[in-house]
Amino acid sequence: MPLRDINDLEKLKKINAALVSRVERSMDQQGNAFSLFQTAISLENRVRTRTEELHSTLRRLEQSNIDLSAAKENAELANLSKTRFLAAASHDVLQPLNAAHLSVSALAEVQTSDEGRKLVRQVERSLETMEDLLRTLLDISKLDAGVVQPDIGDVSLEALFSSLRSDFLPVAELKGLSLKFRPVNAVVRSDRTLLRRILQNILSNALGYTRSGGVLVGTRHRGDTIRIDVADTGCGIPDDQREAVFEEFHRGTSTANAELDGGGLGLGLAIVRRMASALGHPVTFSSKVGRGTIFHIDVPVGIGAPADAIASIADMERPRGYGLFGTKVLLVENDVEVLQAMTFLLGRWQCLVRAATSTDDALDMLGDTDWVPDIVIADQHLDGGDLGTATIAEVRDYLGRAVPALIVTADSSEAVAKAARAGGIELMRKPLKPAQLRALLAHLLA
Repeated sequence: MPLRDINDLEKLKKINAALVSRVERSMDQQGNAFSLFQTAISLENRVRTRTEELHSTLRRLEQSNIDLSAAKENAELANLSKTRFLAAASHDVLQPLNAAHLSVSALAEVQTSDEGRKLVRQVERSLETMEDLLRTLLDISKLDAGVVQPDIGDVSLEALFSSLRSDFLPVAELKGLSLKFRPVNAVVRSDRTLLRRILQNILSNALGYTRSGGVLVGTRHRGDTIRIDVADTGCGIPDDQREAVFEEFHRGTSTANAELDGGGLGLGLAIVRRMASALGHPVTFSSKVGRGTIFHIDVPVGIGAPADAIASIADMERPRGYGLFGTKVLLVENDVEVLQAMTFLLGRWQCLVRAATSTDDALDMLGDTDWVPDIVIADQHLDGGDLGTATIAEVRDYLGRAVPALIVTADSSEAVAKAARAGGIELMRKPLKPAQLRALLAHLLA
């Protein structure tokens, strides 16, 4: 119906109200749509902003990872460089230290007065302390750099204990302490050298921190492992020092310890932890202040019999008599001071020495058919790039027999040890302990 045909005013009002309401709803809908549009734009902007912030954060994190990786690589290179430097420096330092050891030992043999012998012993102790510090710092550096590769094999605990007893019994007797090793017929899987160093350091600490009583070393089977116990009756370790004792240069602070004579460098247990970690041998301890300490080393059970050479090590380390009179020694050494000191010392032992500095010199010494060496002693690194192991091989080839031979070197690398073993050559590290050298010579010539 057209509006002009409507005469009822009320109807017109209702129609007008309906139209106004429709218009208002339409405007509200448009307003809501506009509001939603604005909200969507705002959210989109916020999402874009947050995305950009996230990308920026990820880029910074990526750069940080790159920087950290580079820093880690630089640190590892620096650590390896430090280890190489220490190895090279130690070799250079050990050479004159070895000469000093040999000279002092020779000097001790010509002393006739008590005062002279006392002064010589003081010098020997100082040299031994220098040697221990240098070797330990080098060992720690190598272990931290991860360049020590354990040579795992079957190790006879009886032979190892016998060797340690031979080393430490005089120390215990000097302090009036008892040192006992319980008999053991067992073989473990480990690196003999590293395991010996671990026990050596723990024993040294045990004797050093014990004033009365003594030290007992024993073993217990625990499934597929053997637990080695080193128990002492020393001053004990307080609870607040349980971790500190494994830190470098840490020494006990208890009253009992403060009264002890002498003292170590505080590096023994630091290197024990590193060596045990390299071997995978857990090291723990229990202790009571004033009562003593028991250290425990858990080592896997061995899978076979130990090598014959291992069983004879303890016997080799015991003197078998010093029948060196008239022994012909071919000495190959390129360090002048070491050569002079070694020649003088061997001469004091009534040996007949001919000295050379290289392979060619050594072979020239053999031109005299009336002089055939009973033993060859050679440094590993000689003049002209010659190696002592190769020199010994050429001397043996020239003589047509496997003359007993000994490599004496400051090079502590495993490569030298393997080369010596492959050639059937004994090996001693510089600085030499003259008494051990004399005992080994007697053993090789027996």
